[in-house]
Amino acid sequence: MGGMRDGIAYGGDWNPEQWPEETWAEDVALMREAGVTRVSVGIFSWSMLEPVEGVYDFGWFDRVMDLLAGAGIEACLATPTASPPPWFGRTYPEALPVDAGGRVLYHGSRQGFCPSSPVYRDKALAIAERVALRYAGHPALALWHVHNEYGCHNARCYCDTSAGAFRAWLRGRYGTLEALNDAWGTAFWSQRYSDWDQILPPRATPSLTNPGQQLDFRRFSSDALVELYTAERDLLKKITPGVPATTNLMAGAHWDMDCWAFAAEVDVVATDHYLIGERAEPHVDLAFAADFARSLNGGRPWLLMEHSTSAVNWQGRNLAKTPGELRRNSMAHLARGADAIMFFQWRASRAGAEKWHSAMLPHAGTGTKIWRETAALGAELAALAEVAGSTVRAEAAILLDTASVWAQDHPAQPTADLDPAEEAKRWHAALWRAGITCDLARPEGDLSGYRLVLVPALYLVSDAGAANLAGFVRRGGTAVVGPYSGVVDEHDRVRLGGYPGAWRELLGVTAEEFFPLPPGRTLRLTGGGTARIWSEAAHATTAETLDSYADGPLAGSPAWTRNAWGAGAAHYLTTLPDDEALAAVLAAACAEAGVTAAAEAPAGVEAVRRAHPDGRSYLFAINHTGADAVVGAAGAVLPGGEPVDGALTVPAGGVRVVRESGPGPRPARS
Repeated sequence: MGGMRDGIAYGGDWNPEQWPEETWAEDVALMREAGVTRVSVGIFSWSMLEPVEGVYDFGWFDRVMDLLAGAGIEACLATPTASPPPWFGRTYPEALPVDAGGRVLYHGSRQGFCPSSPVYRDKALAIAERVALRYAGHPALALWHVHNEYGCHNARCYCDTSAGAFRAWLRGRYGTLEALNDAWGTAFWSQRYSDWDQILPPRATPSLTNPGQQLDFRRFSSDALVELYTAERDLLKKITPGVPATTNLMAGAHWDMDCWAFAAEVDVVATDHYLIGERAEPHVDLAFAADFARSLNGGRPWLLMEHSTSAVNWQGRNLAKTPGELRRNSMAHLARGADAIMFFQWRASRAGAEKWHSAMLPHAGTGTKIWRETAALGAELAALAEVAGSTVRAEAAILLDTASVWAQDHPAQPTADLDPAEEAKRWHAALWRAGITCDLARPEGDLSGYRLVLVPALYLVSDAGAANLAGFVRRGGTAVVGPYSGVVDEHDRVRLGGYPGAWRELLGVTAEEFFPLPPGRTLRLTGGGTARIWSEAAHATTAETLDSYADGPLAGSPAWTRNAWGAGAAHYLTTLPDDEALAAVLAAACAEAGVTAAAEAPAGVEAVRRAHPDGRSYLFAINHTGADAVVGAAGAVLPGGEPVDGALTVPAGGVRVVRESGPGPRPARS
């Protein structure tokens, strides 16, 4: 792709401006020793490249780029627009972001701009153009890294400039005030608008804001960030048409922007992922994020732009990674489709807000666990170059829509205990434990390649999305739908006639009332499990009841149903069963759909397959347990070529990759 070399890219963010120039040559020499092939540069360099407005200093950065080219290291060259310099906020205070309470957020960290500000856009495009013109054709330039982590700290601005842009966006979406008033339900609480200029962002109010207004402001704010990206991208493409461009998303971690919309605009999806060390199984959360990144890229290989060698600096307890965890994390991303493994950052900072963030070269230098593991990983990735370009094919998918997450974020819900993103992760985790590789998919997307589609918590769904799932089942697919799904339309208006709204006929169930549970309260299920958080007063119309409530006010009512629909079947859960009961439901659905694990593996061992179009395939076996494990595999271990004939031993905490022999993965279902 463009100037990028074949193989698996390896490296991280390099911020030489933080260090005296005499350290730069040492850095590059150590990069070569560690097997680094690509670094991201220039991400936070705006104040160094343009220290005074209109005054540029590129001499130092020329030397950085030349050092990389001389060492044969690719530059993922950033536009430094994520963090305007001090002169920007002082000269253009009207371009600073404003929060919902009207408080101006001043310079002093990063992301200090209003996304709708024409001044910010002009200044961002000006510095991006200078960078592009300066380094067009430079031998180190391989990939454009536009901005950095859009929406991470400044997803929404509520200033008057944003208000005007929001009104223009609403005119484009609705056309007339009548249509907007209908979509937002403004007859409630005397909110009906008679003039466009009356509409504001959902600023701080005495009580609950209008749900439709809040949802559309989230949509608008995400679109504003996408527009900033495409403006920079288009400028870069005019100057360097052969160089691919991307930006680093935070798939599965930050929900303030629509990653699906961004993915449609990048040449290749890139994402950052940081382990939440306090989670019971953080590697399972990693798998969700990696599967999401792959899905955003349409199943094609993607780029892990940042993760950490050990502790991060921004969690309440910044837990260090245990020996071998750096390798397991990196190989898990690789197994799930990444063709680049990169870290933040190369050299640990001495000062600044992230000085306690781990790096490839830690404060203690090269005589450290982190450095030894970093260098070993670089050598291993070089030996696995043949894996690059191969893909992961999943037979199961989870429907995930950002707008539905946003809509359910409104506080006026039946319960505050149902988190749609976490519930999607819980269902994904159940598949992970069963060895099932899973994609994420948009409700309106192409589902034809899947055997099983899961809908854990899709509160909001459009008519097109609802019909898409019904069509998938009618053609022979199996679906499992969780509670509080399909109950509102794309404007967050209730679908009348009984729950689950859009899918009553598909599921053969009608619910008349929600019965959320008090904190800590559970209900027994006749199948032996427990119901948590949620229950529904439902009755089966055409569905078969597979499990029921054994006690409580809904005793005897269905908790799990199955409805034949066309050539397929749709299951429905009226509650959030405990993890073991959920696993049993999903195991039954997988068996019905014919979805199988990539390999026979014991609990705690991750097995994922990548394959080339010509049939060459690779099985990744990652042991997250403290004991050696045996995984079913046949072929040759990489690197080295050790033969495997049916049983692969994976050491405790270890990783093994097998170039498989035999028939390889089965073809996709038509």
